[in-house]
Amino acid sequence: MNTPSPERSVSEGRVPERARVVIIGGGVIGCSIAYHLAHAGWTDVVLLERDRLTSGTTWHAAGLMTCFGSTSETSTGIRLYSRELYARLEEETGQATGFKPVGLIEAAADKDRLEEYRRVATFQRHLGLEVEEISPREMADLFPWARTDDLLAGFHVPGDGRVNPVDVTTALAKGARQLGVRIVEGVSVTDVRTDRGEVRGVSTTEGDVVCEYVVNCAGMWARELGARNGLVIPNQAAEHYYLITDTIEGLDPDAPVFEDPAAYGYYREEGGGMMVGLFEPQAAPWQVEGIPKDFSFGKIPPDWDRMGPFLERAMARVPITLEVGVRTFFCGPESFTPDLAPAVGEAPGIRNYFVAAGMNSVGILSAGGLGRVMAHWITTGRPDVDVTGFNVDRFRPWQADDAYRAARTTEILGTVYAAHTPGKQLRSARNALLSPVHERLVDQGGYLREVSGWEGADWFAGPGTTPAAEPTWGRAPWFAQWEAEHRTVREGVGLMDMSFMAKLRVQGSDAGEVLARVSAGAVNEADETITYTQWLDEDGHIEADLTVTRLATDDFLVVASDAAHGHALAWLGRHVGDADVRVTDVTADFAQLNLQGPRSRDLLADLTDADLSTEAFGFRTSRWIEVAGVRVLCARITYLGELGYELYVPAEAGLKVYDALQAAGGPYGLAPVGLKALSSLRMEKAYRDFGHDIDNTDCPLEVGLGFALALDKPGGFVGRDAVLARKEANAAAGGMGQRLVQLRVLDPEPLLFHAEVVHRDGVPVGYVRAASYGWTLGSAVGLAFVSGGGEPVTADWLAAGTWEVDVAGTRHPIEVSLRPMYDPTSARVRA
Repeated sequence: MNTPSPERSVSEGRVPERARVVIIGGGVIGCSIAYHLAHAGWTDVVLLERDRLTSGTTWHAAGLMTCFGSTSETSTGIRLYSRELYARLEEETGQATGFKPVGLIEAAADKDRLEEYRRVATFQRHLGLEVEEISPREMADLFPWARTDDLLAGFHVPGDGRVNPVDVTTALAKGARQLGVRIVEGVSVTDVRTDRGEVRGVSTTEGDVVCEYVVNCAGMWARELGARNGLVIPNQAAEHYYLITDTIEGLDPDAPVFEDPAAYGYYREEGGGMMVGLFEPQAAPWQVEGIPKDFSFGKIPPDWDRMGPFLERAMARVPITLEVGVRTFFCGPESFTPDLAPAVGEAPGIRNYFVAAGMNSVGILSAGGLGRVMAHWITTGRPDVDVTGFNVDRFRPWQADDAYRAARTTEILGTVYAAHTPGKQLRSARNALLSPVHERLVDQGGYLREVSGWEGADWFAGPGTTPAAEPTWGRAPWFAQWEAEHRTVREGVGLMDMSFMAKLRVQGSDAGEVLARVSAGAVNEADETITYTQWLDEDGHIEADLTVTRLATDDFLVVASDAAHGHALAWLGRHVGDADVRVTDVTADFAQLNLQGPRSRDLLADLTDADLSTEAFGFRTSRWIEVAGVRVLCARITYLGELGYELYVPAEAGLKVYDALQAAGGPYGLAPVGLKALSSLRMEKAYRDFGHDIDNTDCPLEVGLGFALALDKPGGFVGRDAVLARKEANAAAGGMGQRLVQLRVLDPEPLLFHAEVVHRDGVPVGYVRAASYGWTLGSAVGLAFVSGGGEPVTADWLAAGTWEVDVAGTRHPIEVSLRPMYDPTSARVRA
């Protein structure tokens, strides 16, 4: 433990009357943001800490500086930057960070973890991390205190290591102060003051500060502080344990960090003894109702009865820890979010209110890189890395509920060390949101999984059958159901519930004008028309990927993916201003029933008097019609690559329409279709999915969405000038230097998931962003972002190379294409 002494405190007097930026919270995250803002030239910054720096959770952090284990380019980049920063901070500031690159050994105790770590190692090597697979014997040579005879392998990262959390924080604070940042301790922020949806200042225990920007880095207090302004930051403190043994003779202070996630433990030298830290699978939330305001440098009374079995398992991995005494048994709070991703970014509804909280026990190793990302975001208005999975606007109000946070936290802490085998899912705090046809999904044997809080069916076992599945990196028995559902849509007709999709009603006399300005597509040209479009930032990068339906000149329906729900709401809200526009979230008001497949028109025609012929109801038509006596909005659109319709049914009539479709579907071979088939069908057609294979760092041109841009529409759109500049630069260079391409593995056996590295002529050029199995194409398919290494990525360049994809260390031949491999002309869609 590293409680700071008074002489190490960084303070410069009391609060100023005004500042450009106020950072709330003096933990490692807040100090890193202050440091990076100062290095970006923003020095009119004041950091306010209610007690002393590091007093929340930073001071008792274990101090691991490890990069291994992620298939996120953003997370890996953040950690690599942090490691590099901590290595050089002392030279800049004169304050040591305690960084020691002693190395990391990650143990693979079972086949699933070995497969996962081999995939991770390949991916992270591509991003610049030095990592090698080593044998149990080699593990024992490097860390002789661990039992390794029952392990399958290890992964050695020589550049990883450990830091002193208090020293890192102090160095960051000192570096910020040297550049002009003011840091004030012993002052609490009681309120963030706003006006007309924009930050105006903060109120503190020592007066008000007028400011333009606020950054909520209040750690485990961030939720309560944010709630005062109506923000949802559902991080929850949980008990986190580690012990430090008495002195162990011969324990090398430069021994590597050792982690065995299967035993719930991490191990490193501390003061001559061994630190044994835990991420147990069943955790305990702490102070769900609210964190005590006066809690500082505090401990939580340990629950020996609960922790005993987990502790014994962890200590058994390093047997000597059972033979010596325990010097310290520590329990302190760490805060966790419901999905184990940080809560960062500009808060929805309040311009210039930023959040950086919910670090999920990786705050130290993330702080350097996250501070850089946040400083860039604040100073430029846009992040320069993919934040689709981190953005604070992803959270919904129900996630702030005490019971939800308490239930989810019991499970989420353990997932820090859980294997990430495909098919694993969280079981706590389920059934938060249910589709209007949920009852039928259960009746038909749907295998349910969580979809942004909703219960969605992955596949169907059939009526009267209880679906069951075990996580696996290989083929599972339920693949047969998945294939059958896939082929049902390709060859006949399938019915899919997608009621979880975000639905926003946008109305008012200025609705068309606002949506035309925000949307890159021509969304305001004709009634009863659905338009696939993107929303871009000023730099021409994608902020949303969705459809806009013009129902009337003053009435529109925006439909986005479940994962983009909060961001779409927030992004649209930022562009409404004083216009006569009302945005209503109608997600729960409508069931969304997707009828898809070559026989979908014939089936639907049996239930409606509407003319569904191509001449009367062509592709992209969206019209109110009666289906089984219910008025529904029927859109002829597809995300599966076939003739099909999306039916938006009033929630109270959802079951009636669903049952009517089922009853009428017998002669057409109608079957319920789950989300696994959604994935494989859309991947064969190379349809994009924001937050998975496209993100906020992408230009629509490079990811194949240039066709959706109305570059010449009157009035332009947000980001148009940047896209045009990019287009001109590409033309001058002879083409785009990087592109999103579709790939297919030539061998039908290997499976792709995400983050597999792609090689051209033996050289790594990118990685798979998303993948599935193409039952029609006959093998695994995916979307990969590849770079030409100075050459334009053209069809000729693709054809001239020999292509492979690396799956867990084994390379497999692939074919690549800029055009969809299935129905490239969309003839089936427009039939």
